[in-house]
Amino acid sequence: MLPEIENLLRLQETDKEIRRLQEEIAELPKRVAAIELKLAGTKAQLEKAQAAMKADEAARRKHDTAIADLRGKISKYRDQSLEVKTNEQYKALLHEIQFAERDISATEDKILELMLNADTRDKEVRAAQSELKAETAEIEKEKAQARQQTAEDEKQLAEWHSKRDQIRSAVGEDLLRHYDRVSRFRGTGIAEVRDHKCMGCQVMLRPQTYNDVRAGRETVFCDSCQRVLYFNPANEEQKAEPEQHKRPRRHHPKIDAPQAWYYHEAYADNGESLLCFTNADGQSSRRVFDMHTGRLIGEILIREGDFRHAFPEDITVAVRLNGSWSEEEMETWGAEMPMTVLDSLHADLDLARYEMAHPSMKAKTPAAVPTGQVAS
Repeated sequence: MLPEIENLLRLQETDKEIRRLQEEIAELPKRVAAIELKLAGTKAQLEKAQAAMKADEAARRKHDTAIADLRGKISKYRDQSLEVKTNEQYKALLHEIQFAERDISATEDKILELMLNADTRDKEVRAAQSELKAETAEIEKEKAQARQQTAEDEKQLAEWHSKRDQIRSAVGEDLLRHYDRVSRFRGTGIAEVRDHKCMGCQVMLRPQTYNDVRAGRETVFCDSCQRVLYFNPANEEQKAEPEQHKRPRRHHPKIDAPQAWYYHEAYADNGESLLCFTNADGQSSRRVFDMHTGRLIGEILIREGDFRHAFPEDITVAVRLNGSWSEEEMETWGAEMPMTVLDSLHADLDLARYEMAHPSMKAKTPAAVPTGQVAS
């Protein structure tokens, strides 16, 4: 492994730790706010209980005043009854007295209810005060711990920044700029290559790219995500033997099948593409899909004759894949094939590449492969 690649790996681990510490430090205000919000809830409960108690006390005072007023009226009505001269006037005063006495009785019932509630209100206030006191102590403890953790994080962050500066000084300026640019958009700037695949973006590599990374003589970048690539022989060796037993033997599509799928690593100006050809009623159609997204590129093209004669330029230096979906089903896809279909084609391409890299895995085919077809 090149020394600069080793330094980039150390730099990436350093950057990850710095990001972790920065995120943890940034969380302090949120943690403190959550703690204070919890305390505010308990304070609100206490204030609510105290307000209810005050409301009951005010209501009781209001009822006491009302009773005093009613008793005053009764005394007044009784005095007036001594001076009346007719039975009608006397009966009217007695009615007013009875009405006032009923009001006094009803008001006294309300006062009694408030007195019974007073004990409950008092218990609620005492419980809320006790809870607030306990939570205040606990929350102050949590805030102190949060501040202490942040102080430790800031100290570690300063140390990691110092390490980062030392590592960056050991990497070339051009490579460092590339790493920084990719890291800014992708989160990481360097990725391991394993099983012909970039582990950063999970895209299969071209055989030549894979071999260059394995050789470790020059810096190689992923064509898809632009990460710097490196190869760890230890990881490859651990999986090499089991992989031969795990990989199923690839089924080869029939040469005369009415539908054929191909992979092209650099089709026209579209880059990696998947091509679907279908023969029907003396004509052939061609659909082109983006290799990574499964989106349909351009319009469906129809020509006269079998696709091998109608589109010979498209299947040159292309990899034949397994796949068969009806025209009716493909019409339902719209502008993008389903992920299950895309995954199936990717998996078959993986097997085809592995088969090309390991000739002993290739099954014997009964018929010759047409010219220009890399894998059938």
